[in-house]
Amino acid sequence: MTAPIEVELKLELPPEAVPQFRKLPLVRSIEASAKRLTQVSVYFDTDKQKLRRHGLTLRVRHIGDRYIQTVKAMRNANILARNEWESEIAGSQPDLAQARDTALDRLLTRKFRRNLKPQFETRVRRTVFPLERDGAVIALALDEGTIKTGGASMRICEIELELQQGGQEHLFDVARLLARALPLQLGLISKSERGYRLLDGAQTAPVKFTAVALAPDLPTREAFREIGRACLQQIAGNELALLKDDAEGVHQMRVGLRRLRAAIALFAGLLEDPQTEKIEAELKWLTGELGPARELEVLIARVVKPVKQRRSGWDDIPKLSQQFAGQRAAALAHARGVIASERYRLLKIEIAAWLETGQWATPQDDLVRDRGALPVETFAAEQLSLGRRKLRKKAKSFAELDARRRHKLRIQAKKLRYATDFFSGLFSGKRAGKRRETFLAALEAVQDSLGDLNDIAVHESIISAAGMRYRPISRKRVFAAGVLTGREDARIDAAMAAAEAALGRFVKAKPYWR
Repeated sequence: MTAPIEVELKLELPPEAVPQFRKLPLVRSIEASAKRLTQVSVYFDTDKQKLRRHGLTLRVRHIGDRYIQTVKAMRNANILARNEWESEIAGSQPDLAQARDTALDRLLTRKFRRNLKPQFETRVRRTVFPLERDGAVIALALDEGTIKTGGASMRICEIELELQQGGQEHLFDVARLLARALPLQLGLISKSERGYRLLDGAQTAPVKFTAVALAPDLPTREAFREIGRACLQQIAGNELALLKDDAEGVHQMRVGLRRLRAAIALFAGLLEDPQTEKIEAELKWLTGELGPARELEVLIARVVKPVKQRRSGWDDIPKLSQQFAGQRAAALAHARGVIASERYRLLKIEIAAWLETGQWATPQDDLVRDRGALPVETFAAEQLSLGRRKLRKKAKSFAELDARRRHKLRIQAKKLRYATDFFSGLFSGKRAGKRRETFLAALEAVQDSLGDLNDIAVHESIISAAGMRYRPISRKRVFAAGVLTGREDARIDAAMAAAEAALGRFVKAKPYWR
């Protein structure tokens, strides 16, 4: 059975903004044609979440007197389109005979059938507005309701834009229009994934990068798109953690931003267009806006707390600690404001539009088009070899580098590390696997040690500024700041030695992609 493709864009709307949504001229003009219905959907899986682990969902939706069974393939799905198989069934329990010839077919063992049970349900009041715009036909749906497990629940309030006729760019046009009028966010987490997080008690847990399964013969251009989607998922997936002032959420969002910027640099030969330049500039802006919150968190945890514990009798160490805590609180408040801003909300939509319908995807230059059609395995081997060669060359003269050039080396190592992650599944075999472990371990040690040197420089700058921040200048405060900077300065020799040793191991590590 060929899976129909569902093309839709989700937007998360704060419940308190629903009256504002209904007052929009766009919505009021089509209010009379709206249809309203109630949907109750039960999601099924095993207690070990076998479907989730395979990137699938199975639900039975009750609408009126009908039951609709849906299988969805979520893994490696793009931002707009997902494979789904729907069939009408007789009752509220799954009819697995109807799941034959779907992505679920390979899992339909006797054991799976025995262990399949309801996991959570959604109850949604849906209002569907038929929207025709610039030749496109879009179903604009407002969903209000709840997700419930056995012992927990959470509210749902989102807008779905389902494309029924026209090009995908029309969905983004409507999303931009709504985002300028409403405090909504691009939604990249499905109702099913929210339900699973509710089950796990991890609604606001930080989200790490999810490895992308790239087929060796996948065109390089498509490989970049899939990597970009995974980076955007990591960025957006950490919003709730950041809004809860979770330091790891701030860190993981910044990692997602750096990964996306590294991917753009890695695939730069395919991305020479004005639209990409604008995206790059906005990503740099956002990374900088989140930087102080992360830097102060690391400073307090790694420098201030240990010194404060050992020298608790020194009056100005606790005062300096309070000062940094206040700065961190202000930086986190600023980060929360950035995430709520129209600039950030529109940026997410622009990144999604760029990944799915951007200028880079249809190049006019023959050379760029041909390079984008290369199998990603070939491209990956070239880029990994180039990155390794550059890092090895700089590593041999590490002792002669000043702080600025060490910082550049750190960025180079980080980009190679991210490239290794992006292409992790392409080179198989026992020998390749062992070599990859050795290569990655050496590269991680290089990144960590160079990162430590960078932290020392950043910490000294922040501490020195804090010591001179207030007027009149307090000698005790300046002395306390000197204690902290002295601690960091004393670590430089050991950090340099660790970096030299890590780079030495990296130089000896053999490539695993040959």
